[in-house]
Amino acid sequence: MNRLILLGLLTFLTFAQAKIVDAVAITVNGQAITTSEIRRVQEKAGVPKQEAIDLLIQDRLQKAAMKNIKISEETIDAKIKQIANLNNISVPKMQKLLKQQGTRWSNYRESIRQAMKKERFFREKVSKTILPPSEGQLKLYYENHKEAFMMPGSLNLTEYSAHSEKALQNFLRTGKSKGIKSITQTKKTKGMNPAMLAMLLSTPDGRFTKPINAGDRWVTYQVKGKNGAKLMSFEEAKNAVAGRWRQEQQAQALKDYFSKMKTQADIKILRK
Repeated sequence: MNRLILLGLLTFLTFAQAKIVDAVAITVNGQAITTSEIRRVQEKAGVPKQEAIDLLIQDRLQKAAMKNIKISEETIDAKIKQIANLNNISVPKMQKLLKQQGTRWSNYRESIRQAMKKERFFREKVSKTILPPSEGQLKLYYENHKEAFMMPGSLNLTEYSAHSEKALQNFLRTGKSKGIKSITQTKKTKGMNPAMLAMLLSTPDGRFTKPINAGDRWVTYQVKGKNGAKLMSFEEAKNAVAGRWRQEQQAQALKDYFSKMKTQADIKILRK
């Protein structure tokens, strides 16, 4: 993060430092990545500099890859209706709630559009390369990753929420918390939604889940810790095993896809 230098004699040096911090470090097909972005991703994601750079390059490549994906207004309407139904509210009620929270309906629709573009991109370009796992593959994965299937009695979480996916993604990318609400809580695992539990269990301590559409807001959870763990049997952990296996396969497939794109991209390193 930029440091404030209070002494007037250092004004010039501070200005020079700010220019360096915010300088363009890399361009990807003409799209800039700044040094401040790299630092914030490092700090927020807890990753080395090169990994932060790779994540930001992938972000620019993904935006370029999704450029020609079109989502119709009718498709967005249907998705919004589905989200409203899942949250037991009407679409007009959702609009009212969003307005009360200061979110424009047009901005919310755009966040849905971008989320659906990402889903379609993954489905059409990446997921078709991933074959369903056999029972044997899942059992082998379980045996090799038993430490990941220790069932805690409860989870220490911090929930971060925003009015739009874009705002939440910006928070995850930059660490800027403007417009972000947070609450720290401890949740018991017993009775938790299986899909939610699998996602939280597969998220390492200190890391964030992917953004989740909660109807009137977007949320992400940072897993702070897992309490009272005991090893689940394969049958008990089967859904979590499949979820974690799928996540790893998806991550590798994305990595392979963007590695290929990267070799064809015009990437210029302007500052190390």
